[in-house]
Amino acid sequence: MTAPKGPTLSVVPNPKTDTSPSQVLQPSGWPMPKGYANGMAADGRLVVTGGVIGWDTQGRLAPDFVAQVRQTLSNIADILAEGGAGPEHLVRLTWYVVDIEEYLASLKELGRVYREIFGAHYPAMALVQVVRLVEKAALVEIEATAVVPR
Repeated sequence: MTAPKGPTLSVVPNPKTDTSPSQVLQPSGWPMPKGYANGMAADGRLVVTGGVIGWDTQGRLAPDFVAQVRQTLSNIADILAEGGAGPEHLVRLTWYVVDIEEYLASLKELGRVYREIFGAHYPAMALVQVVRLVEKAALVEIEATAVVPR
């Protein structure tokens, strides 16, 4: 029997301090992703969110996409903090957007907003375009999974 062929997996050291329980999984030979990780491994207590949108404390949504993303990420940071987690504990984000072209046209600004709220920690991410979200005025909804060290 021969060994299976294909890329081998490497664990990329996480540049964060020891407070992060996660390791970036990067198959050897794959191009390095920009702004996300292909995979993450972690051990600890899970903190998960539901689908979070960019409501402010009065339940209002900003009219533009980037402002909604900013508030959504801020809301996620607040939920994580409530569960004893921080952005460095994120292992997965799933983004649902109603207009992928608007997302793509806003990448530079979104990157700045992301780093302002979460720093340079990039978990595994997925982006899905949807027809609409439950809240009609919502342009983005994000689910988050974090792992807090035991």
